[in-house]
Amino acid sequence: MSILGLKKKQPKTFKVKVITMDAEVEFSCEVKWKGKDLFDLVCRTVGLRETWFFGLRYTVKDTYAWLKQEKRVLDQEVPKDSPITFHFLAKFFPEKVEEELVQEITQHLFFLQVKKQILDEEIFCSPEASVLLASYAVQAKYGDYDPNFHKPGFLAQDELLPKTVLMQYQMTADMWEEKITAWYAEHRGIARDEAEMEYLKIAQDLEMYGVSYFAITQNKRDTDLLLGVDAQGLHIYSPNSKLNPNKSFPWSGIRNISYSEKEFTIKPLDKKKDVFKFYSSQLRVNKLILQLCIGNHDLFMRRRKVDSIEVQQMKAQAKEEKARKKMERQILAREKQMREEAERAKEEMERRLFQLQDEARLANEALLRSEETADLLAEKAQIAEEEAKLLAHKAAEAEQERQRLEVTAMKTKEEKRLMEQKMREAEQLAVKLVEQSERRLKEADHLKQDLTEAKDAERRAKQKLLEITKTTYPLIAAYSAPPAPPAAPEAPDFAYESASMRLDFKDSDMKRLSMEIERERLEYMEKSKHLQDQLKELKSEIESLKLEEQQQQAGVYTLHSEAAGYVQEPVYLPHSNRNSAYMSQMAYYEEV
Repeated sequence: MSILGLKKKQPKTFKVKVITMDAEVEFSCEVKWKGKDLFDLVCRTVGLRETWFFGLRYTVKDTYAWLKQEKRVLDQEVPKDSPITFHFLAKFFPEKVEEELVQEITQHLFFLQVKKQILDEEIFCSPEASVLLASYAVQAKYGDYDPNFHKPGFLAQDELLPKTVLMQYQMTADMWEEKITAWYAEHRGIARDEAEMEYLKIAQDLEMYGVSYFAITQNKRDTDLLLGVDAQGLHIYSPNSKLNPNKSFPWSGIRNISYSEKEFTIKPLDKKKDVFKFYSSQLRVNKLILQLCIGNHDLFMRRRKVDSIEVQQMKAQAKEEKARKKMERQILAREKQMREEAERAKEEMERRLFQLQDEARLANEALLRSEETADLLAEKAQIAEEEAKLLAHKAAEAEQERQRLEVTAMKTKEEKRLMEQKMREAEQLAVKLVEQSERRLKEADHLKQDLTEAKDAERRAKQKLLEITKTTYPLIAAYSAPPAPPAAPEAPDFAYESASMRLDFKDSDMKRLSMEIERERLEYMEKSKHLQDQLKELKSEIESLKLEEQQQQAGVYTLHSEAAGYVQEPVYLPHSNRNSAYMSQMAYYEEV
């Protein structure tokens, strides 16, 4: 076996990872590939035809460099890692994005890169412009604003504003989202590519847009400066200010740019102006500056020439593509509008259907309720009819009762009148009885006086009789009777006195008096009995009137009670006095 066969075989390919703004792609490249071969492969993979704006950038120590297309990949100062990492980025920026960016993929890549530079604060942007740019970024990502779909908080996970802007104002994330959403709602109807183009049109007016900055020193004084390279030319800045350049050299006014090791020379086109020299710290940075100057100057000159056939074809295709997309968007918008109108009509019909169903349901319920109400009303009508009959019957009974009460009232009035008449008669009778009792009492007093006088007369008569007897009795006894025993001398006087008294009481006046007294007693007893019967009848009538007329109970009862009490008083007192007089007379007669 030969010595060459024992040598280790060198690999014929190497791996490369290319990171674009929205994807990562890995390739297997041949060792002999140049930078242009890898770059063309990436462009074909991405679908990019405007290749002159882009390049493959890699990191070398503390700085970065762009892959040269005319040299082999492995012969350049690329990292020795596997896979080798490259970033596919925009190397040169257009002066007017709307005129120079033809392809949609080109403007999309520019949009993503510029957006990232603004968020990373590589490009300064004011808060107002940041909010407006964020609204276009949201429109490009989410499409038209729909309040039913885009609820509050739907932007919480998106990075839309630079950190310095967020820290500059004391506002919450919800407040920023509200401001962005207010602008976002006004972009309705803008397509994604149009929103991205509007974003780039605003961003290209920013002072730091498309500028690559390098640290330099000027002449022997070693003054720190910044060199800015962009599509317009070269600019000299103070270290603390990247917005306003101290001096500018437009590409149209530069005659030549050269460098020797670390020294850079800018020769103006006007020979009267001084040559500007500056120094860079590294040779690699000088090469990068020169590369960017050549590329930007070539594009500057290219813009001022007639477009190549390839660019014209691309612009024509892009124009046709835009017209087609515009037509499609119009058709889509019209179809969307028709669909929205159809959906609204459908929703309206569904709403109307639901409304009609609800109305039908309510009508059915109302019908059922009306039927139930009709049944209930019929039942109530029947009950009302029965109640009417009952009320009519009660009314008839009430009328009869009223008539009966009227008759009863009339009877009551008549009975009351009769009662009052009877009471008046009873009062008159009581008055008469009182008068009679008083008269009888007077007569009794007269009789007592007569009896007293009679007793006095009798006593005087007895005395006279005794006197006469005493004077005459001895003479009679002497002539007609035998002599009497001496033990009883007074016996003849007692017998004679008794005979004289009996003779006196058989007198006609005494008999007449006794008969009159007895007759009057009998009459008084009959009258008293008759009066008691009348009082009992009057009480029974009063009790019957109390039961019939309860409304007049108290008055009638009081009236009858007063009448009864008033009648009884004159009846009772004369009766008691009369009895006492009568008993006193009888006791006197028995004693006599």
